[in-house]
Amino acid sequence: MTGRLVVGLGLRADTSEADILACLDEALAIAGLSGEATPRLATLASRIGEPGLAAAAVSRAAEVVGVPDEALKGFEASCATRSTRIASLYGVGSVAEAAALAAAGPGGTLVQPRIATARVTCALARSSS
Repeated sequence: MTGRLVVGLGLRADTSEADILACLDEALAIAGLSGEATPRLATLASRIGEPGLAAAAVSRAAEVVGVPDEALKGFEASCATRSTRIASLYGVGSVAEAAALAAAGPGGTLVQPRIATARVTCALARSSS
């Protein structure tokens, strides 16, 4: 596989680093990518300051990218899953999937649809180069 792996995250306020990393590791395992570097974590711009997210990024040596709510909507057709609650809030079926695709850039592809735990959703995309 070519291109950089990008992690899209949907998370509740005050989600811990441990919860984020557990969901991320589960998504990587399901995708058969355990141990692969995840240099970019993407989520809602409004969640960018979450301490658990910052700690998870440090532990994985990852950049954090905040995606504006409006930018997510452009990825609705590319989302593999749909949450009615999230769609009513953000206009897209999956924050995690849309954020991963947005941060992967043009030509990015979804490689793992979102998985969900109690406080986190996680999806994986790969950039085209």
